[in-house]
Amino acid sequence: MTHRLDRIGGLAVLALGLLAGTAGLSHAQEATVAFLMPDQASTRYEERDYPGFKAEMEKLCSGCTVIYQNANGDVALQQQQFNSVIAQGATVVVLDPVDSSSAASLVQQAHSQDVKVIAYDRPIPDTPADYYVSFDNKGIGQAIAQSLVDHLKASGVPDGAGVLQINGSPTDAAAGLIRDGIDAALDASPYKTLAEFDTPDWAPPEAQQWASGQITRFGEEIKGVVAANDGTGGGAIAAFKAAGVNPVPPVTGNDATTAALQLIIAGDQYNTISKPSEIVAAAAANVAFQMIQGKTPEPKTTLYDTPSELFVPVVITKENIKAEIFDKGITPAATVCTGDYVAACEALGIK
Repeated sequence: MTHRLDRIGGLAVLALGLLAGTAGLSHAQEATVAFLMPDQASTRYEERDYPGFKAEMEKLCSGCTVIYQNANGDVALQQQQFNSVIAQGATVVVLDPVDSSSAASLVQQAHSQDVKVIAYDRPIPDTPADYYVSFDNKGIGQAIAQSLVDHLKASGVPDGAGVLQINGSPTDAAAGLIRDGIDAALDASPYKTLAEFDTPDWAPPEAQQWASGQITRFGEEIKGVVAANDGTGGGAIAAFKAAGVNPVPPVTGNDATTAALQLIIAGDQYNTISKPSEIVAAAAANVAFQMIQGKTPEPKTTLYDTPSELFVPVVITKENIKAEIFDKGITPAATVCTGDYVAACEALGIK
Protein backbone atom coordinates (compact mmCIF):
# COMPACT_ATOMS: atom_id res chain seq x y z
CA MET A 1 0.00 0.00 0.00
CA THR A 2 2.87 2.32 0.89
CA HIS A 3 4.56 1.70 -2.49
CA ARG A 4 1.31 2.47 -4.29
CA LEU A 5 0.89 5.74 -2.39
CA ASP A 6 4.48 6.65 -3.17
CA ARG A 7 3.84 5.97 -6.86
CA ILE A 8 0.67 8.05 -6.81
CA GLY A 9 2.52 10.84 -5.02
CA GLY A 10 5.30 10.71 -7.59
CA LEU A 11 2.81 10.90 -10.45
CA ALA A 12 1.14 13.87 -8.78
CA VAL A 13 4.46 15.68 -8.46
CA LEU A 14 5.23 14.92 -12.13
CA ALA A 15 1.81 16.22 -13.19
CA LEU A 16 2.27 19.39 -11.18
CA GLY A 17 5.69 19.86 -12.77
CA LEU A 18 4.23 19.44 -16.25
CA LEU A 19 1.45 21.88 -15.43
CA ALA A 20 3.98 24.38 -14.09
CA GLY A 21 6.07 24.01 -17.24
CA THR A 22 3.01 24.54 -19.43
CA ALA A 23 2.01 27.55 -17.36
CA GLY A 24 5.53 28.95 -17.67
CA LEU A 25 5.51 28.52 -21.45
CA SER A 26 2.07 30.13 -21.62
CA HIS A 27 3.32 33.03 -19.51
CA ALA A 28 6.33 33.44 -21.83
CA GLN A 29 4.03 33.64 -24.83
CA GLU A 30 2.26 36.59 -23.21
CA ALA A 31 5.34 38.49 -22.03
CA THR A 32 6.13 42.13 -22.73
CA VAL A 33 9.53 43.04 -24.17
CA ALA A 34 10.81 46.58 -24.74
CA PHE A 35 13.15 47.73 -27.51
CA LEU A 36 14.66 51.12 -26.62
CA MET A 37 16.86 52.84 -29.21
CA PRO A 38 19.04 55.93 -28.67
CA ASP A 39 18.55 58.47 -31.44
CA GLN A 40 17.26 59.36 -34.87
CA ALA A 41 20.54 60.77 -36.21
CA SER A 42 20.94 57.40 -37.94
CA THR A 43 18.01 56.04 -39.95
CA ARG A 44 18.96 52.43 -39.21
CA TYR A 45 16.86 52.09 -36.04
CA GLU A 46 13.54 52.67 -37.80
CA GLU A 47 14.59 51.10 -41.11
CA ARG A 48 16.37 47.97 -39.90
CA ASP A 49 16.82 47.36 -36.17
CA TYR A 50 13.25 47.63 -34.92
CA PRO A 51 11.63 45.87 -37.92
CA GLY A 52 14.20 43.06 -37.58
CA PHE A 53 13.61 42.68 -33.85
CA LYS A 54 9.84 42.78 -34.15
CA ALA A 55 9.76 40.25 -37.00
CA GLU A 56 11.90 37.75 -35.07
CA MET A 57 9.89 38.20 -31.87
CA GLU A 58 6.69 37.56 -33.80
CA LYS A 59 8.15 34.29 -35.08
CA LEU A 60 9.31 33.20 -31.64
CA CYS A 61 6.45 34.52 -29.56
CA SER A 62 3.33 35.54 -31.45
CA GLY A 63 1.54 36.43 -28.21
CA CYS A 64 4.28 38.67 -26.85
CA THR A 65 3.94 42.45 -26.76
CA VAL A 66 6.86 44.47 -28.15
CA ILE A 67 7.14 48.12 -27.10
CA TYR A 68 9.38 50.35 -29.21
CA GLN A 69 10.70 53.75 -28.13
CA ASN A 70 13.42 56.05 -29.50
CA ALA A 71 15.00 58.60 -27.14
CA ASN A 72 16.09 60.99 -29.92
CA GLY A 73 19.45 61.55 -28.24
CA ASP A 74 17.92 62.65 -24.93
CA VAL A 75 19.25 60.90 -21.79
CA ALA A 76 16.37 62.12 -19.62
CA LEU A 77 13.80 60.98 -22.18
CA GLN A 78 15.37 57.53 -22.32
CA GLN A 79 15.13 57.33 -18.52
CA GLN A 80 11.42 58.18 -18.76
CA GLN A 81 10.91 55.60 -21.49
CA PHE A 82 12.73 53.01 -19.40
CA ASN A 83 10.50 53.71 -16.42
CA SER A 84 7.43 53.60 -18.65
CA VAL A 85 8.11 50.20 -20.22
CA ILE A 86 8.81 48.64 -16.84
CA ALA A 87 5.53 50.11 -15.55
CA GLN A 88 3.85 48.52 -18.59
CA GLY A 89 5.13 45.12 -17.48
CA ALA A 90 8.26 44.62 -19.58
CA THR A 91 10.29 41.73 -18.15
CA VAL A 92 13.13 42.14 -20.66
CA VAL A 93 14.44 45.47 -21.96
CA VAL A 94 16.68 45.63 -25.01
CA LEU A 95 18.59 48.88 -24.47
CA ASP A 96 20.77 50.84 -26.88
CA PRO A 97 21.80 53.63 -24.52
CA VAL A 98 22.04 57.31 -25.37
CA ASP A 99 24.78 57.58 -22.74
CA SER A 100 26.63 54.39 -21.87
CA SER A 101 27.70 55.69 -18.44
CA SER A 102 24.23 56.88 -17.44
CA ALA A 103 22.78 53.55 -18.53
CA ALA A 104 24.51 51.84 -15.61
CA SER A 105 21.82 53.18 -13.27
CA LEU A 106 19.12 51.84 -15.60
CA VAL A 107 20.60 48.35 -15.38
CA GLN A 108 20.70 48.61 -11.57
CA GLN A 109 17.09 49.82 -11.51
CA ALA A 110 15.95 46.94 -13.73
CA HIS A 111 17.76 44.32 -11.68
CA SER A 112 16.17 45.64 -8.47
CA GLN A 113 12.80 44.81 -10.07
CA ASP A 114 13.81 41.42 -11.56
CA VAL A 115 13.84 42.87 -15.08
CA LYS A 116 16.52 41.62 -17.50
CA VAL A 117 18.53 44.04 -19.65
CA ILE A 118 20.10 43.20 -23.00
CA ALA A 119 22.65 45.86 -23.98
CA TYR A 120 22.30 46.39 -27.73
CA ASP A 121 24.90 47.81 -30.11
CA ARG A 122 26.40 50.07 -27.42
CA PRO A 123 27.85 48.36 -24.35
CA ILE A 124 27.27 49.43 -20.75
CA PRO A 125 30.74 49.12 -19.20
CA ASP A 126 30.11 50.31 -15.62
CA THR A 127 27.35 47.85 -14.63
CA PRO A 128 27.13 44.57 -16.55
CA ALA A 129 23.85 43.97 -18.33
CA ASP A 130 22.49 40.43 -18.51
CA TYR A 131 23.71 40.09 -22.10
CA TYR A 132 25.29 42.20 -24.85
CA VAL A 133 24.54 41.80 -28.57
CA SER A 134 26.38 43.83 -31.19
CA PHE A 135 28.72 43.89 -34.10
CA ASP A 136 32.40 43.92 -33.18
CA ASN A 137 32.81 47.69 -32.88
CA LYS A 138 36.56 47.77 -32.35
CA GLY A 139 36.90 45.47 -35.35
CA ILE A 140 34.73 47.86 -37.38
CA GLY A 141 36.96 50.83 -36.58
CA GLN A 142 40.11 48.92 -37.43
CA ALA A 143 38.62 47.54 -40.65
CA ILE A 144 37.44 50.85 -42.11
CA ALA A 145 40.68 52.61 -41.21
CA GLN A 146 42.88 49.80 -42.54
CA SER A 147 40.83 49.76 -45.75
CA LEU A 148 41.52 53.48 -46.18
CA VAL A 149 45.24 53.06 -45.39
CA ASP A 150 45.54 50.28 -47.98
CA HIS A 151 43.74 52.44 -50.53
CA LEU A 152 46.03 55.41 -49.91
CA LYS A 153 49.10 53.21 -50.30
CA ALA A 154 47.74 51.68 -53.51
CA SER A 155 46.98 55.18 -54.82
CA GLY A 156 50.58 56.27 -54.25
CA VAL A 157 49.91 58.65 -51.38
CA PRO A 158 53.37 59.15 -49.80
CA ASP A 159 54.31 58.28 -46.24
CA GLY A 160 53.75 61.11 -43.80
CA ALA A 161 50.62 62.38 -45.54
CA GLY A 162 47.75 63.49 -43.33
CA VAL A 163 44.22 62.28 -42.61
CA LEU A 164 41.34 63.56 -40.49
CA GLN A 165 39.68 61.37 -37.88
CA ILE A 166 35.99 61.86 -37.07
CA ASN A 167 34.82 59.73 -34.15
CA GLY A 168 31.31 59.14 -32.88
CA SER A 169 29.59 60.44 -29.77
CA PRO A 170 31.79 60.84 -26.67
CA THR A 171 28.95 59.44 -24.52
CA ASP A 172 28.70 56.22 -26.56
CA ALA A 173 30.95 53.36 -25.43
CA ALA A 174 30.58 51.71 -28.84
CA ALA A 175 31.98 54.86 -30.42
CA GLY A 176 34.94 54.53 -28.07
CA LEU A 177 35.53 50.99 -29.30
CA ILE A 178 35.31 52.13 -32.93
CA ARG A 179 37.79 54.93 -32.13
CA ASP A 180 40.18 52.41 -30.54
CA GLY A 181 40.06 50.31 -33.69
CA ILE A 182 40.70 53.35 -35.89
CA ASP A 183 43.61 54.36 -33.68
CA ALA A 184 45.14 50.89 -33.94
CA ALA A 185 45.09 50.98 -37.74
CA LEU A 186 46.28 54.58 -38.10
CA ASP A 187 49.01 54.24 -35.47
CA ALA A 188 50.47 51.31 -37.39
CA SER A 189 50.23 53.16 -40.73
CA PRO A 190 52.72 55.53 -42.38
CA TYR A 191 50.15 58.35 -42.25
CA LYS A 192 49.63 61.02 -39.60
CA THR A 193 46.37 62.21 -38.04
CA LEU A 194 46.09 65.94 -38.70
CA ALA A 195 43.17 66.47 -36.33
CA GLU A 196 40.56 64.41 -34.48
CA PHE A 197 36.97 65.14 -33.42
CA ASP A 198 34.39 63.44 -31.19
CA THR A 199 30.99 64.14 -32.77
CA PRO A 200 28.29 65.09 -30.23
CA ASP A 201 25.31 62.74 -30.57
CA TRP A 202 26.78 61.42 -33.85
CA ALA A 203 25.16 64.47 -35.48
CA PRO A 204 26.15 64.86 -39.18
CA PRO A 205 25.86 68.70 -39.06
CA GLU A 206 28.41 68.76 -36.22
CA ALA A 207 30.79 66.60 -38.26
CA GLN A 208 30.26 68.79 -41.31
CA GLN A 209 30.95 72.00 -39.39
CA TRP A 210 34.14 70.59 -37.87
CA ALA A 211 35.36 69.17 -41.20
CA SER A 212 34.74 72.54 -42.84
CA GLY A 213 37.05 74.19 -40.34
CA GLN A 214 39.75 71.59 -40.96
CA ILE A 215 39.51 72.05 -44.73
CA THR A 216 40.19 75.75 -44.20
CA ARG A 217 43.04 74.90 -41.84
CA PHE A 218 44.80 72.09 -43.74
CA GLY A 219 43.55 72.34 -47.33
CA GLU A 220 45.31 69.93 -49.70
CA GLU A 221 47.20 68.29 -46.83
CA ILE A 222 44.06 66.22 -46.19
CA LYS A 223 44.47 62.98 -48.15
CA GLY A 224 41.66 61.03 -46.50
CA VAL A 225 39.08 61.01 -43.72
CA VAL A 226 38.37 58.16 -41.33
CA ALA A 227 34.78 58.78 -40.23
CA ALA A 228 33.19 56.42 -37.70
CA ASN A 229 29.83 56.07 -39.46
CA ASP A 230 27.97 57.05 -42.60
CA GLY A 231 26.35 60.09 -41.01
CA THR A 232 29.64 61.66 -39.93
CA GLY A 233 31.26 60.60 -43.20
CA GLY A 234 28.42 62.19 -45.14
CA GLY A 235 28.91 65.39 -43.13
CA ALA A 236 32.59 65.44 -44.10
CA ILE A 237 31.77 64.86 -47.77
CA ALA A 238 29.25 67.71 -47.69
CA ALA A 239 31.95 69.98 -46.23
CA PHE A 240 34.39 69.14 -49.04
CA LYS A 241 31.75 69.74 -51.68
CA ALA A 242 30.75 73.05 -50.11
CA ALA A 243 34.41 74.08 -50.20
CA GLY A 244 34.61 73.22 -53.90
CA VAL A 245 37.07 70.34 -53.37
CA ASN A 246 36.96 68.01 -56.37
CA PRO A 247 37.57 65.15 -56.22
CA VAL A 248 36.65 64.59 -52.59
CA PRO A 249 39.41 62.73 -50.69
CA PRO A 250 38.46 59.14 -49.77
CA VAL A 251 36.11 59.10 -46.78
CA THR A 252 35.14 56.06 -44.72
CA GLY A 253 31.78 55.19 -43.17
CA ASN A 254 29.89 52.48 -41.33
CA ASP A 255 26.26 51.21 -41.41
CA ALA A 256 25.69 50.87 -45.19
CA THR A 257 22.85 53.39 -45.18
CA THR A 258 21.08 54.08 -48.47
CA ALA A 259 22.71 57.50 -48.71
CA ALA A 260 26.17 56.03 -48.15
CA LEU A 261 25.66 53.32 -50.75
CA GLN A 262 24.70 56.03 -53.23
CA LEU A 263 27.79 58.07 -52.36
CA ILE A 264 30.01 55.02 -52.84
CA ILE A 265 28.45 54.23 -56.20
CA ALA A 266 28.94 57.86 -57.24
CA GLY A 267 32.57 57.79 -56.07
CA ASP A 268 32.18 60.35 -53.27
CA GLN A 269 32.58 57.94 -50.33
CA TYR A 270 35.28 55.29 -50.25
CA ASN A 271 33.90 52.62 -47.93
CA THR A 272 31.26 51.63 -45.42
CA ILE A 273 30.50 48.57 -43.32
CA SER A 274 27.81 46.09 -44.29
CA LYS A 275 26.22 45.13 -41.04
CA PRO A 276 22.59 44.27 -41.64
CA SER A 277 21.15 45.31 -38.31
CA GLU A 278 18.44 42.69 -38.72
CA ILE A 279 21.07 40.06 -37.86
CA VAL A 280 21.86 41.62 -34.49
CA ALA A 281 18.20 42.47 -33.88
CA ALA A 282 17.18 38.85 -34.49
CA ALA A 283 19.92 37.65 -32.14
CA ALA A 284 18.67 40.05 -29.45
CA ALA A 285 15.13 38.71 -29.94
CA ASN A 286 16.36 35.14 -29.47
CA VAL A 287 18.19 36.11 -26.28
CA ALA A 288 15.09 37.95 -25.02
CA PHE A 289 12.88 34.93 -25.72
CA GLN A 290 15.22 32.65 -23.78
CA MET A 291 15.13 35.07 -20.87
CA ILE A 292 11.35 35.30 -20.71
CA GLN A 293 11.31 31.49 -20.58
CA GLY A 294 13.60 31.64 -17.56
CA LYS A 295 16.61 30.31 -19.45
CA THR A 296 20.19 31.62 -19.32
CA PRO A 297 21.47 32.31 -22.84
CA GLU A 298 24.86 30.80 -23.66
CA PRO A 299 27.45 33.53 -24.35
CA LYS A 300 29.75 33.41 -27.39
CA THR A 301 32.29 35.70 -25.68
CA THR A 302 32.53 38.24 -22.85
CA LEU A 303 32.95 42.01 -23.00
CA TYR A 304 32.96 44.33 -19.97
CA ASP A 305 32.16 41.31 -17.77
CA THR A 306 28.97 40.83 -19.76
CA PRO A 307 28.00 37.62 -21.64
CA SER A 308 28.12 38.69 -25.27
CA GLU A 309 27.63 37.82 -28.91
CA LEU A 310 29.59 39.95 -31.38
CA PHE A 311 29.12 39.69 -35.13
CA VAL A 312 31.90 40.30 -37.67
CA PRO A 313 30.90 42.70 -40.48
CA VAL A 314 32.15 43.21 -44.04
CA VAL A 315 33.87 46.32 -45.48
CA ILE A 316 32.12 47.60 -48.60
CA THR A 317 33.81 49.55 -51.39
CA LYS A 318 32.90 50.25 -54.99
CA GLU A 319 34.68 47.03 -55.95
CA ASN A 320 32.47 44.66 -53.94
CA ILE A 321 29.27 46.65 -53.43
CA LYS A 322 27.36 44.73 -56.12
CA ALA A 323 28.31 41.29 -54.76
CA GLU A 324 27.97 42.08 -51.05
CA ILE A 325 24.95 44.38 -51.00
CA PHE A 326 22.81 43.86 -54.08
CA ASP A 327 23.50 40.28 -55.12
CA LYS A 328 22.91 39.18 -51.52
CA GLY A 329 19.64 41.14 -51.36
CA ILE A 330 20.69 43.19 -48.32
CA THR A 331 19.42 46.39 -49.91
CA PRO A 332 17.22 46.45 -53.05
CA ALA A 333 18.81 48.11 -56.07
CA ALA A 334 15.54 49.94 -56.65
CA THR A 335 16.03 51.75 -53.33
CA VAL A 336 19.53 52.96 -54.17
CA CYS A 337 19.64 53.30 -57.96
CA THR A 338 17.33 56.28 -58.33
CA GLY A 339 17.61 59.69 -59.98
CA ASP A 340 21.19 60.81 -60.44
CA TYR A 341 22.52 57.38 -59.37
CA VAL A 342 20.94 55.29 -62.14
CA ALA A 343 23.81 55.71 -64.61
CA ALA A 344 26.46 55.04 -61.95
CA CYS A 345 24.62 51.86 -60.90
CA GLU A 346 24.44 50.66 -64.50
CA ALA A 347 28.17 51.27 -64.91
CA LEU A 348 28.76 48.85 -62.02
CA GLY A 349 26.29 46.30 -63.40
CA ILE A 350 23.73 47.02 -60.69
CA LYS A 351 20.21 46.76 -62.04
